Amino acid sequence: MKFETDYIEKLAKIIKDNDLTEISLEDGEQAITVRKDVIVSPVAAPVAAAPIAAAPVASAPAVETQQEAPKEEKKTGTPITSPMVGTFYTAPSPDSAPFVAVGSTVKQGDVVCIIEAMKMMNEIKSEIAGKVVEICVEDGQPVEYGQVLMYVE
Repeated sequence: MKFETDYIEKLAKIIKDNDLTEISLEDGEQAITVRKDVIVSPVAAPVAAAPIAAAPVASAPAVETQQEAPKEEKKTGTPITSPMVGTFYTAPSPDSAPFVAVGSTVKQGDVVCIIEAMKMMNEIKSEIAGKVVEICVEDGQPVEYGQVLMYVE
């Protein structure tokens, strides 16, 4: 059975209306993933924060992000940001060692964390080589699109 065009258009509308970057659904042997191309820019991050701040459950992380803003003045290095909304994990499983820790050296393409979005585990890879100088998110914490996960210098 094929997915109908109306169904795919409804999924695209959900992505647009909720400012999501991706939606994946599975039903038995059928699966569909709809992604929106995202251009990372300083203007995009505040737009993504608005729907989450409106939800009572997610308002606490938004407040924490605003409280951390003064700390960012003394940050050094290049930020690695979240490409999606989801849950941040430092390791592939609870029993495993973290991918990186403060002081770890990473190469371009190394996996630095996982973000779970809609029950899919997405490996986040470093776009630069260097040393991890700060990890800004705690294991299991929800993250927003564009949120700084860690700094590498």
